Amino acid sequence: MRIYMVAFSEKGRALAEKIQNISLSVDYGNVLCEGKKVQEKKPLGIYLHIPFCVRKCNYCDFLSAPAADSVKTRYVEALCREIEAQAPLYHEHEVKTVFFGGGTPSLLEGGQVALLLERLSACFSFGQEEPEISLEANPGTVDGEKLAVYRKAGVNRLSFGLQSVREEELRLLGRIHTWKDFLESYQAARKAGFTNINVDLMSALPGQSVDKWMESLKKVVGLEPEHISAYSLIVEEGTPFYDWYHEQDGAAEADEKNGTAGRMPPFPSEEEDRLMYEKTGEYLCEKGYGRYEISNYARPGYACRHNLSYWERTDYAGFGLGAASLRENMRWNNTREMETYLQQAGEPGLRTRIKLDIQCLDEKEAMEEFMFLGLRKTEGISARRFEMCFHRKIENVYGSILQKLEGEGLLLRKKGAEGEIFFRLSPFGIDVSNYVLAQFLFS
Repeated sequence: MRIYMVAFSEKGRALAEKIQNISLSVDYGNVLCEGKKVQEKKPLGIYLHIPFCVRKCNYCDFLSAPAADSVKTRYVEALCREIEAQAPLYHEHEVKTVFFGGGTPSLLEGGQVALLLERLSACFSFGQEEPEISLEANPGTVDGEKLAVYRKAGVNRLSFGLQSVREEELRLLGRIHTWKDFLESYQAARKAGFTNINVDLMSALPGQSVDKWMESLKKVVGLEPEHISAYSLIVEEGTPFYDWYHEQDGAAEADEKNGTAGRMPPFPSEEEDRLMYEKTGEYLCEKGYGRYEISNYARPGYACRHNLSYWERTDYAGFGLGAASLRENMRWNNTREMETYLQQAGEPGLRTRIKLDIQCLDEKEAMEEFMFLGLRKTEGISARRFEMCFHRKIENVYGSILQKLEGEGLLLRKKGAEGEIFFRLSPFGIDVSNYVLAQFLFS
């Protein structure tokens, strides 16, 4: 099971470089409005990276670090300048979702989040439909007052990084909170008026049994959140976990440094990992949560619209340190150097000093991304949508590969309600998804 999570976890690096270098251009066409032909606004997702945390968790390789309040203030000011400078690039777009990710965005004060949303509202078109505005929060970093300000400012979806209900597992992960801290934060969020809450949980932890995992899952379900993200732990290079398990010579030193000497149990077996995944799907389905992506479950109407926009290759604008953007057929990443960002964030135009790795991508790369990201969704790949995007039938491009993977039991062909053909991963295909995805590479 750990094999598929390497491909599909947000932290996974398998195929990541290939995916980062692929884009897709969609023709949205024209519509008639009051008898006149007008250009339909293109949907846009906005991501704001908040690279601050209380301390790094033992498994985390995200772009984040502790910082003084003065740095946070300067950073928010730089974000505002970048938003103002880059907004003209998106005059043909309409914002559908906003996502504050990190790091720990909930380390920002309520007024800082309000300021950023005000700046977005002033610089971008949001249309008539209420956008989904999500903010990641760590338990223990929010209280009722801060949450009330977030909600009043427009945040309408919270994502709590719980990871586990067991205290020993939280300590092992290096989390700063307890189960009690989470409960207090969760209850405060409900009192503040949040009716759309996600909870992150992590399986396949060292020393974790299937029963322990199900304990975490059942306790969280008992709180009735609208969305649950259930990920398998991925050990990333550059983290204490990597040192503990992959650098034998430095393991003892790493254990002593991080206070974990003598208490690092083994990983669950692949069989246990797979059983955790299977039981998760069965239990959450039984409790009214539908799986719409490999590791994401939601009650009806509560699938994360922002994440879906990534998997469906909607244009998105990334603001902040290290943030990625996709505009039509062009992709880039912001600098990861804090001082560079703080000094140069206000430069206008497409070619600026904070934008790195700008790439204009070709059709083959776009097709690869279509397959990679589409297979994240449990509904899979739409043959009709492939043809709409590329003006070619999917069978004429990938016919032999699709036939091969179906024959191997890795891919399933299904008909939708209106006869639309979908290709999706089988349960076995999920287990070996790295192999499956590699089949769709052109080189």
